[in-house]
Amino acid sequence: MPNIEELRDNRLKKLNSLQGRAIDPFPISTKRTHTIAQAIKDFTKISKSKKEIVLVGRVMSIRRHGAIAFINFMDGTAKIQGCLRIDTMGEKSYEFFFDHFDMGDFIEAQGSLITSKTGEKTLSISDYKFLAKSLLPLPEKWHGLQDIEERYRKRYLDLIFNIEQKERFVLRSKIINNIREYMVKKGFMEVETPILQPLYGGAKARPFKTHLNAFDMDVFLRVAPELYLKRLIVGGFEKIFELGKCFRNEGVDKSHNPDFTMMEFYWAYADYKEMMKYIETMLFDIVKKVYKTGKVTIGDNVVNFKPPFPRIEFNDLLKKYAHIEFDEMNRDAMAAKAKELGVDIEKGSGKAEIADEIYKKYCRPQIIQPTFIIHHPLGFQTLAKRKNENRLASIQLIIAGTELVNAFSELNDPVEQKARFDEQQKLFKQGFSEAHQSDQEFLEALEYGMPPCAGCGIGVDRLIMLLTNSTNLREVIPFPTMKPKQEII
Repeated sequence: MPNIEELRDNRLKKLNSLQGRAIDPFPISTKRTHTIAQAIKDFTKISKSKKEIVLVGRVMSIRRHGAIAFINFMDGTAKIQGCLRIDTMGEKSYEFFFDHFDMGDFIEAQGSLITSKTGEKTLSISDYKFLAKSLLPLPEKWHGLQDIEERYRKRYLDLIFNIEQKERFVLRSKIINNIREYMVKKGFMEVETPILQPLYGGAKARPFKTHLNAFDMDVFLRVAPELYLKRLIVGGFEKIFELGKCFRNEGVDKSHNPDFTMMEFYWAYADYKEMMKYIETMLFDIVKKVYKTGKVTIGDNVVNFKPPFPRIEFNDLLKKYAHIEFDEMNRDAMAAKAKELGVDIEKGSGKAEIADEIYKKYCRPQIIQPTFIIHHPLGFQTLAKRKNENRLASIQLIIAGTELVNAFSELNDPVEQKARFDEQQKLFKQGFSEAHQSDQEFLEALEYGMPPCAGCGIGVDRLIMLLTNSTNLREVIPFPTMKPKQEII
């Protein structure tokens, strides 16, 4: 069996043969009259008219039976069978096809629609034209490859053969469009804030750092758009949202990718309780529009998005599943408990950060139906307003063990915000690399006054992962970040 290089050489010879006959293997335009999906939909009408149409697509199979041959080709809408007959197109044209066409090539096929003897909708081809010559052969059994990472690395091949995967990306587009439509319908204005920032902030996360030559200064890819969106609230906008990329220089696993899509929105004069009602109504609306039902299968469970979602206190959850009384333990006791439970914690982590790691391992996986976790301990969210002395006016939405939403009433007291930043800097100096940075320009903006406000961040990739019943973010991100292949020496 010829190897890949031999197959490529053979195709190059065919390419040279085409060019030697003054045939452009990569023409600039096509005379397509219908998509394949349109031809199939209007098959009866078109076939009765006996008018010739022009379809285009990638050749997926070639089957020759003497003086008659069949091909399957597909465009971005559907697949159809094509029939070539020596008595229809002539011997010269018929043989030329087999001398030059390979599976994977793109064809423009002209002909009339007929029904084959086996009842299949078919284009009876009278003429054809090259649209693009492929130099590498398509893998014959791509869908069945055991190396799943190769599907992510060569997504373009995965999409050709894996219809289920292609449908995921169609659903991704629908979900994102529905999010935007819902936000605009509810009076929110879409805005854009800097992706390159002189100081990263808005979340506890490690950033990507680069250098801006024009100003000879270091800048960071944003970990979140929050602090700039709040500046717009200070400036007088009341309802704003941004849907775009964020970047965190952290671990990669089934629910984390270094660059990811997030939507953040801010609502002046609203609080975290109003935000909960908004979130659950929005998600229910999106799920119904996409699936025509409020229920979605996630893993082995049927998840019901019908509001209202249950609300559970963070401390109650920690007590129920990890047997921890948060208020009765200091930082060192919490660290000892984490070690006892086999939970890894980063150097310099505070009490709230340690409790969060325990919660992630022991509590979050227990939650399947959409559930709001509320009133996290002080220290948990640097930018959240207090509910009382020890609790925050905060919420997280968990679905099928996955954190989907972080939201809270926003801290708008500049004095307390500075104290929170200072506390985070102490943790940073102790070795906690994900501590929130102290943003002096943001503090100055707060000192000019920010109205009461609720804010929310939604992991869009995670939402799509859940709604498409995928087990890994890599299935719903077209080109996920991959570790380089080891070079074979």
